[in-house]
Amino acid sequence: MKKSLMLYLFLLAILMNIFTYMFYSREVKFGQERYEKTTKKLRDSINLVSTQLSEADYFSLAHNENAQNYFDNSASGGKVILYEKLIPVVTEKLLDLNSNPNGNPYTGQDKIDNKKFIINKVKILNHRWIIADYSNGQLWGEVLLKYFVNDDESIDFEVNQSLLYQK
Repeated sequence: MKKSLMLYLFLLAILMNIFTYMFYSREVKFGQERYEKTTKKLRDSINLVSTQLSEADYFSLAHNENAQNYFDNSASGGKVILYEKLIPVVTEKLLDLNSNPNGNPYTGQDKIDNKKFIINKVKILNHRWIIADYSNGQLWGEVLLKYFVNDDESIDFEVNQSLLYQK
């Protein structure tokens, strides 16, 4: 009886070891598969976001080599204007006009209900065009501007078209 009890306990211990081994080996395999799936999903998400960012920046002076080359006049003995420095300067000059008591003149809108229109966001599309978002706190709109960099490095703006959205 004692030998059979020991034999049963021994077999039970072996079975417990086998089940434990199988459980942990499958748990490791499951963890690796989950890690691989998560990594693949994250890589796909990163690729998607990168593609969307690339598409969003397609119309941007920072990513348009032809527009950047427009500011390189070194072949004709002229000056080279670095677009990396030009973008913040043009943006700042346009936003500085928001301090005008009648509002930014390049929104293409006059005051409405004694509220002036100011430019909120600016995107420089290429060597000639800017798109900007403006509002007066109640109404919003967008404006397409032309800009010119003069020989004396001053910047001129011209409203091409302005759109005011309905309430």
